[in-house]
Amino acid sequence: MAVVIAACNNDKGLQPQAHDANVYQQINHRMMAEMDKMTDTNDPDHDFSMMMRMHHQGAIDMSNEELKSGDNQAMKAMAQQVINAQTAEIAQFAQFLQSHKAVPIPAGPTYNAEEMESMMKMMRAQDVRILTGNSDVDYAQLLIDHHQSALEMAMSELKYGDDAQIRQMATKIIEDQKKEIGMLQDWLKANKNY
Repeated sequence: MAVVIAACNNDKGLQPQAHDANVYQQINHRMMAEMDKMTDTNDPDHDFSMMMRMHHQGAIDMSNEELKSGDNQAMKAMAQQVINAQTAEIAQFAQFLQSHKAVPIPAGPTYNAEEMESMMKMMRAQDVRILTGNSDVDYAQLLIDHHQSALEMAMSELKYGDDAQIRQMATKIIEDQKKEIGMLQDWLKANKNY
């Protein structure tokens, strides 16, 4: 692996950045710390809504950083799109949570274990990314992993949840974020700096 990095350093000027120094990783670690404080109710609809509010806020925080630090107009447009969509969804989740009383179900712990595994997979994927300090590239890479974990959590919601509104939101998250992952991957193929 060191040979590959050395070759990249010589050919394209790659200067990998320490993960803890990367602002997007810092945002994701703060998000995970918040999620770790959440008390599960074992009601999948309720827990999905609580978790996705925090998860979406993490994506919004990353996107605000991209608007501040990024240079590429396509990535800035993606960041604004994420902010707009996920701010609206946070409001919908908050409204649901205000009017919903959690009702634990026997499969609730299984749902919560799947949800947490999705988050841990995201963090493991991000921990092996080559981060360069280029805001546009790092944002695109880490947002792919972030969106993938949201997709997985939404699929778990569809498997265990029964509230029609939350299931509809989960379906929309899957559709929107699959599309955005494809756009991010295409952008990275054309623009990555390694």
